[in-house]
Amino acid sequence: MSSRLFFFSLAFFLCTLSANAQDDAFIKDILEGAAENLAEDVDLYELTERLNYLLNHPINVNEASSENLKQLLFLSPLQISNLLKHIQTNGKLLDLAELQSIEGFDLVTVGRLRPFLSLSQKTSISNFSLAKLGSAGTHDLMLRYGRVIEVPKGFTDLPGSRYLGSQDKALLRYKYSYANRIAFGLVMEKDAGEHSFKGKVLSDHFSANLSINQLGKFKKLVLGDYSLQFGQGLTLWSGFGFGKGPDVTSVAARDVGLRPYSSSNEASFFRGVASTLQLWEHIEFTSFISYRRRDGSLKLWPDSSTTIQTINESGYHRTKTELKNQNSLGQLVYGGAMQYLSDNLNLGLVSYQSIYDQNFVTGTSAYNKYAFTGKRLINTGLHYSYTIKNMYIYGEAAHSIDAGWAFVNGLLVSLSPKLSMVLLHRKYDKDYQNFFANAVGEATNVNNEEGLYGGFNFTPSKRFIYSIYVDYFKFPWLKFRVDSASKGNEILVQGIYTPKKTMKILLRIKRELKQQNPDATDFTEGLKNVVKGSARAAIDWRLISSIDFQQRMELSSYKKGNFPTEFGKLVYSDFNYHKPLSKISGNLRIAYFHTPSYN
Repeated sequence: MSSRLFFFSLAFFLCTLSANAQDDAFIKDILEGAAENLAEDVDLYELTERLNYLLNHPINVNEASSENLKQLLFLSPLQISNLLKHIQTNGKLLDLAELQSIEGFDLVTVGRLRPFLSLSQKTSISNFSLAKLGSAGTHDLMLRYGRVIEVPKGFTDLPGSRYLGSQDKALLRYKYSYANRIAFGLVMEKDAGEHSFKGKVLSDHFSANLSINQLGKFKKLVLGDYSLQFGQGLTLWSGFGFGKGPDVTSVAARDVGLRPYSSSNEASFFRGVASTLQLWEHIEFTSFISYRRRDGSLKLWPDSSTTIQTINESGYHRTKTELKNQNSLGQLVYGGAMQYLSDNLNLGLVSYQSIYDQNFVTGTSAYNKYAFTGKRLINTGLHYSYTIKNMYIYGEAAHSIDAGWAFVNGLLVSLSPKLSMVLLHRKYDKDYQNFFANAVGEATNVNNEEGLYGGFNFTPSKRFIYSIYVDYFKFPWLKFRVDSASKGNEILVQGIYTPKKTMKILLRIKRELKQQNPDATDFTEGLKNVVKGSARAAIDWRLISSIDFQQRMELSSYKKGNFPTEFGKLVYSDFNYHKPLSKISGNLRIAYFHTPSYN
């Protein structure tokens, strides 16, 4: 099947909520970089919201702790350490331009960092007053609507799989916050193909929470929907998380603990009550309890009993089957995390139990032999990170009780002011069982994988940045469409040239090799190598203070076994208008792509 598309879009946003449209350019640049390290279907709103908050409430760099700076996810742990050491050694920064003199801070990083830092004293919140909640808080409202003009295939009369709802896709997000002390969030979403109204439910997906900060010993308190992120993601991590990508240091996770949930993703959150207590200066304890209904693939047995094999995380409820599986599984989760947090040493212990009202079974597929069975699962883990001189050492060990183990250990080291290196080793047992793990890996699930990752960042001057990583991995047990043990590798090389502050040029090459069963039309035996490749060239250029231009070209390739190589291509141009100090902005995109097949 061949697909060709010429795409033209023009949009103007009048009276935007941003006080300065230039802020949108900063956030867009960071999000584009972050998206390279995330799964394709991840909702970036949680990160967008965090960056928007920091734009309006910059971190006082001279008073910041390691925990404060971890909110800036584009900073590596070594960069955070170098920044704190620079201030300790040389005194407080007098000008943010001094950031360029700190080891590991190139022009791109400094440019991204400056809008989120300040030199001013922290604003006092001692005058917090309930009487001011209605008048002094901030309100953010976002409405989004979309509909494909043509009739997609899913809305045609396909037996058993026709979408039962309308083609409309809609989203409402609202957030109220006051003095970083109290916040209320609300998300309502309907996907294309879903019903808008079902009984008294206003939308297919509904999420809300109330969060309170700095309430006596309570550092954080959240009622409603929330996310939890600890360590390197082996034991407990909900919400988005980074992985392999052009930022080679992204394999070192930046955990943020308890946060109110603001994403439209319908799977990766908890629903209930959670709190973080500040027990002593460096010791905090997070406790949580959650109960919610999950979507699962139910099986009805002749004796009228039911079992479940997998939890469905797509969030779609469009067909009869998807509606039958909606909210079919009850999930109770409770536990806690004790952490010691200082600027150079973090230690943590996490333990929790999840209980289900349906029995999990493995099914008949051989690759599911070691999957979770039963109704109760206990997970526990230890994580650590330590900064010493020019090295950052980190890792985590996790165990699913009565089943397997998972380990990840890594090292970030600054070999010289111009060269840094990251090494990471991971080993996930084939019988490691965890529904809330989200760690570095090649597979979707955190099990049945061993790998060794190495990456380098080289900055010969302030204007050049070179990145490279190589990852070797193997899967000791079977996988979906892989009927024996398999292995693979991945390599990425990237160069960024910044001739001036208003221009950035990027070149990137990536190659990935995995193994799969032969296709039905391939009568040879044994696993076949599947090789995917891509090459990207891009230029970002600020023509004048109010107009940006981006040009990108990307080529991709796919080859399996002895079959011919397939190629795809994409070219697009962006023109963005954002007049400084104006609330009017607009963008224009012209794009063309050609893909000969699904691959």
